[in-house]
Amino acid sequence: MNASRFEAITRQYSKLRLALVGDYCLDRYLEIDPAKSETSIETGLEVYNVVRVRSQPGAAGTILNNLVALGVATIYPIGFCGIDGEGFELRRALSAKHGVCLDYFVESDQRRTFTYCKPLIMQPGKAPRELNRLDSKNWAATPATVQSQLRAGLETVAAQVDCIIVIDQVDVAETGVVSADILEAIRRIAKQRPELFIIADSRRGLGGYPPVAFKMNRAELGALTGARGDMKMPDVQAAATKLARANERPVFVTLSEQGVVGADARGNTEYLPALPVRGEIDIVGAGDAVTANLTAALAGGGSVREAIEFANAAASIVIHQLGTTGTASVAQLRDLICPGE
Repeated sequence: MNASRFEAITRQYSKLRLALVGDYCLDRYLEIDPAKSETSIETGLEVYNVVRVRSQPGAAGTILNNLVALGVATIYPIGFCGIDGEGFELRRALSAKHGVCLDYFVESDQRRTFTYCKPLIMQPGKAPRELNRLDSKNWAATPATVQSQLRAGLETVAAQVDCIIVIDQVDVAETGVVSADILEAIRRIAKQRPELFIIADSRRGLGGYPPVAFKMNRAELGALTGARGDMKMPDVQAAATKLARANERPVFVTLSEQGVVGADARGNTEYLPALPVRGEIDIVGAGDAVTANLTAALAGGGSVREAIEFANAAASIVIHQLGTTGTASVAQLRDLICPGE
């Protein structure tokens, strides 16, 4: 991709309006100074002294962070938080982001705020070392009243946006935002507005999803298609082609360090390898950066191949950011995609 084409695509980002439907999380980092370690008088156990606490939107919020970093004009989060301290922090963090409209983000006393609490050992000259994470999730089904609010917000926003991202990150079906009710609403929206770009990703797989653009990893593709064992590259490309033709929408398959396979709506496939590793890495957040950049590039008029170029560059930038779930800006992407231009 040359600089002229890069600019033509990214210039559209400041005009994009996007809905991001999914499970928003508070990423809370606890930075621990081991030099301040002490022993508890009561338990005799080592005490980790936290010297800094920082929080940012996580899960679907990580995709949002990446879209903000790209300069997307308006982002409508469709999700929920609890009426609790974590929910207060999450809403405050979201509202501080440029272009984010929280008109359809639901607060409910029937939900806890989804939270990843990440203790990090911080030592001079060393990369942060993460200890066991402390997670807070909802294990009961999302109440019908909350689902109704989410659906109403989505249906209102769908008439105003250029694209929709659907991201399901809960472990137990129906306990998060992307319920059967929301998927049925997505199905109706896709039928009513066939020109609207909608892309979906789910850690529990995309079986039963309406015919929209799919983004998944190799294992999820295998589970969806019934493939046995580790899918080889020709199998991945053939399965992506078949899915794209069936849905008449693009399909993207991430292959970790091998890169990304994409198929357009006609089933034509593209493959681009990942960029070389440039030092110590942390892969957290790479998949979300890929989703954000695939969506923005396609909505900005890019081809499937160009979208993969953006996605691979973004993943490379993010994995080299240690101790945080990072983002990639347009300037950083330009340096990787169009070096020297």
